[in-house]
Amino acid sequence: MAVIREQDLDKGAAAFAQWRDAARAMLAGAADAPAATRLALRPTLPRPTWAMAVRYSLFLLERRAPGPGVEVRVAPWGAVKILDGPASDPHNLTPPDVIELRPEVWLRLAVGITAWDEEKAAGRISAVGERDDLSGLLPLV
Repeated sequence: MAVIREQDLDKGAAAFAQWRDAARAMLAGAADAPAATRLALRPTLPRPTWAMAVRYSLFLLERRAPGPGVEVRVAPWGAVKILDGPASDPHNLTPPDVIELRPEVWLRLAVGITAWDEEKAAGRISAVGERDDLSGLLPLV
């Protein structure tokens, strides 16, 4: 099942842009914001905006690196499989590599507010498997 419906792509793009702009506005005036500030960034936006922003950004990731080898989960709003490699185990449908992130962590990474290494060091990324680093695919914008 697709992470976002085709008829919602424009709405998703707008939500993603709204999240990005709100996050950047929170950092305005702090050109070199400390890591602690960036790692705590969480714009106050309506829940539907967050949901659409996550779904659209996962759609972008899936388009950038298609494949069945790594599952990226951003609960509660979506999951995609990306990158070439071994597909899901036929018994449990989970690929050998799984990455789980909270929505605010995912969106900070997707728009380039934080870097993979920063979020990983802060303990905000759960990653299992050999391909547990998406830094080469991020940010999406």
